[in-house]
Amino acid sequence: MTKNSRTVKATNLPKPKAPAGPKKKPALSQPTTKLDRLASLLSRRNGATIADLIAATGWQSHSVRGALAGALKRRGLVITSEKIDGVRRYRSGGAR
Repeated sequence: MTKNSRTVKATNLPKPKAPAGPKKKPALSQPTTKLDRLASLLSRRNGATIADLIAATGWQSHSVRGALAGALKRRGLVITSEKIDGVRRYRSGGAR
């Protein structure tokens, strides 16, 4: 071999093919954010307790209450609460 010899590239190799068919989005089994989870729990018929909301997010109770009073109301949700048999339940009546 000489000093100036070059390696030859294989240009006749088949190119990889793209997968056929349309791309499908994966089905969402859960809401994507913690605020979405809170909103879905609040929209249930019986609403949700603070304990339910804490379990869904992993937040402390003051953080859940802050999300109810701040972020979710800014999203336009009307949140009501009532105490039934000593347990406070929060519900979302929908958007304003």
